[in-house]
Amino acid sequence: MNRKYHTQMEAARMGIITPEMKIVAKDEGRTEEYIRDLVAKGQVAIPANPAHKGLKPSGIGSMLKTKINVNLGVSRDCKDYDIEMEKVMSAVDLGAEAIMDLSSHGNTQPFRQLLCSKCPAMIGTVPIYDSVIHYQRDLAELTAQDFIDVVRLHAEDGVDFVTLHCGITRKTISQIRDGGRKMNIVSRGGSLVFAWMAMTGHENPFYEYYDEILDICREHDVTVSLGDACRPGCLADATDGCQIEELLRLGELTQRAWDKDVQVMVEGPGHVPMDQIAANMKVQQTICKGAPFYVLGPLVTDIAPGYDHITAAIGGAIAAASGAAFLCYVTPAEHLALPNVDDVRQGIIASKIAAHAADIAKGLPGARDQDDRMADARRKLDWDAQFLEALDPETAKAIRDSRAPEDDHSDTCSMCGKFCAVRSMNKALAGEYIDIL
Repeated sequence: MNRKYHTQMEAARMGIITPEMKIVAKDEGRTEEYIRDLVAKGQVAIPANPAHKGLKPSGIGSMLKTKINVNLGVSRDCKDYDIEMEKVMSAVDLGAEAIMDLSSHGNTQPFRQLLCSKCPAMIGTVPIYDSVIHYQRDLAELTAQDFIDVVRLHAEDGVDFVTLHCGITRKTISQIRDGGRKMNIVSRGGSLVFAWMAMTGHENPFYEYYDEILDICREHDVTVSLGDACRPGCLADATDGCQIEELLRLGELTQRAWDKDVQVMVEGPGHVPMDQIAANMKVQQTICKGAPFYVLGPLVTDIAPGYDHITAAIGGAIAAASGAAFLCYVTPAEHLALPNVDDVRQGIIASKIAAHAADIAKGLPGARDQDDRMADARRKLDWDAQFLEALDPETAKAIRDSRAPEDDHSDTCSMCGKFCAVRSMNKALAGEYIDIL
């Protein structure tokens, strides 16, 4: 690596403004020094593995624009990598800043390497998913060193961040077995770590060998995303002792990573009632010293399968307005199936709406500019300009075109026709006759 620093955080602490910081500063409308200072403090992460060629760097932090992540990857039942790549390109076109490859079947490395060579979005993975697949050995037959070696493999392949479930320990086994939770552990990675500990009798390898893993991440400038194995999987488990105790441990692990100049994100809930979301964000910010918070949803109700992109968007907007920096999208297929291309599209749009709404609420510079341009276009009944400002122009145009108004009021839509308030006001203010029939 032909540079004077290993990680973005190390560079920032040395007073160096990296090329990635310059790109982030320009995208955010902030000064380069402002970004450098936040990276040095750990309050902004720029996941950017030098081996990820063609990466478009993004900054993740509560004082920056809210970013979204898209989960993809094959499973045993849905294993077409071409379809997954179609989802990737759709996600990038729709503005997703990150792609997480959660593949749990097949020859995963070529797909991961393809992502790191072709995809401009940040790439994340969960190495424990890949461990069983990579070694073709069942979970109990794997060693701690096997898990560590897969982290290294992913780093060498070029991934920008890795989710590691470091915060649960053998004590967690007793907590879960003692009961008190409706849904136990719903994190896939967390359940695998739990199962491995239960079967082998050993400590969580991602916790026990955390320093060795940090050395790998430092060498390749891979950001650690501290997974929340005990995130609530239903409203009844939200903000319980199991979740909070793990968060306390994640706060300690955040500082240990920063001590080695390794960037950190902290993952969060999960299923959370609306009235608890803001408090969850504030507690995380305090315990983890302002490290970027990466949340799944949160989902604000448990009873909307088929519509969980909506329940997640409601929670995501509240979370981001209250301090979350990074939203993991949720699709209509959540809890039901591997999402298809259309599910991915719907999930991304829902998350983009939540992120944008939160950025406006946070008062970020320029966050409302697009909305103001849309208002101008609507006032003028300029439909082409409205489509230009829409988050999903294709869908907006398709809906209007499928139900077009009649010729004598083609400037309106088929909802109101000549009763259109905007048309009536424009004519009235211009002193024109207002025909209704």
